[in-house]
Amino acid sequence: IWSAKDHKNTNQAAAAGLKRSRNDAGNKVTVVLGAQWGDEGKGKVVDLLATEADVVCRCQGGNNAGHTVVVDGKEYDFHLLPSGIINPKSISLIGNGVVIHLPGLFEEGDKNDKKGLKGWDKRLIVSDRAHIVFDFHQVVDGLQETERQAQEGKNIGTTKKGIGPAYSSKASRTGLRVCDLLGDFKDFSTRFKNLVHQYQSMYPSLTVDVEDQLKKLKDYGERLRPMVRDGVYYMYEALHGPPKKILVEGANAALLDIDFGTYPFVTSSNCTVGGVCTGLGIPPLNIGEVFGVAKAYTTRVGIGAFPTEQLNAVGELLQTRGHEVGVTTGRKRRCGWLDLVIVRYAHMINGFTAIALTKLDILDVLDEIKVGVAYKLNGKRIPHFPANMDVLHKVEVEYETFPGWKTDTSAARKWNDLPAKAQNYIRFIENHIGVPIKWVGVGKSRECMIQMF
Repeated sequence: IWSAKDHKNTNQAAAAGLKRSRNDAGNKVTVVLGAQWGDEGKGKVVDLLATEADVVCRCQGGNNAGHTVVVDGKEYDFHLLPSGIINPKSISLIGNGVVIHLPGLFEEGDKNDKKGLKGWDKRLIVSDRAHIVFDFHQVVDGLQETERQAQEGKNIGTTKKGIGPAYSSKASRTGLRVCDLLGDFKDFSTRFKNLVHQYQSMYPSLTVDVEDQLKKLKDYGERLRPMVRDGVYYMYEALHGPPKKILVEGANAALLDIDFGTYPFVTSSNCTVGGVCTGLGIPPLNIGEVFGVAKAYTTRVGIGAFPTEQLNAVGELLQTRGHEVGVTTGRKRRCGWLDLVIVRYAHMINGFTAIALTKLDILDVLDEIKVGVAYKLNGKRIPHFPANMDVLHKVEVEYETFPGWKTDTSAARKWNDLPAKAQNYIRFIENHIGVPIKWVGVGKSRECMIQMF
């Protein structure tokens, strides 16, 4: 006979089991995210961590992102491939949240292969749920920019890599995924033709050689096939199998996030921490360390509000000394003082556990250095980051001014090698954001990242 006591014991055992399973959620992933408008040097931080990683993942964006990594004097440019592809012992995963331009993927792989990146295709896994960027998406991207310029007198400043149109297709449920390409090709062809027709009805000048595209896509599909897996199942096994170091490499940055960035001058994906869960199919419980990457000053590619921008000799010096040119577009980056309002805002959303501060050495020659610490509107401090771009254009920045250290820091390899004034600058940033700085970058290569703890 089943007693109330037995029932109570069973419930207690079940509760204990559930508690244990929540505490034993499996391996944690370490996440690296941009804390400004992108181009912060995330690739360097990922490269540093990837040397010990078993799996390195991309969770969002496409080949609009560009990460430069220097190893043994060789400079590698990555756009779709996770930076961890350099590590011959790790697996690189392109998750379902990424949009993939197949010609771009193979061109990138082959180009880096010539630089010595051998066997990259044997170390790459592609989620079968990832959406495909087609060549016509890229053409449409350019047409949309031209249209915006004509109608509004300004464009968004996209990379014209087809990212926005591909995510639009995804959101409107007409997009095509990797699993569609590798499935029934006849069905894929019909859906591809329908998608082309849909875009041609919106953009009459768009011409697409459908049969030629389908032939190429079929060939790309066969080359891709050995790399494709069910990404959700792969990640589940990686999280719940033997201990593994799993790294997630964010593309773009917090201020370019489709929800939280300086809309509409943003990218088309969630490049904040939520994009890690949706872009890989993993629970929040498995998120471990979240590292934010920020430059020791601020840069931005393209148009949009930029409160600390310096349209003067300081801005020019930062641009020249920092070689501030977009990896993907070749456009000059706009430059200004470090804006701690945006870094704090990025921390509110992402919950950074530590920060990597890069390119400190670029500030070496300055007599004085300013840091934006607050925004004022009509003379009053505002506690939040404005959603409205018209408001953001009107804010007045409140600065703290620091004396420059006027010393070459590029040879520094530990904290004590940095001049006291540089140390003060770093500690101020750390205290103002309320997040410890774990790395300080003073140059391009892997060895130039000073680890603080």
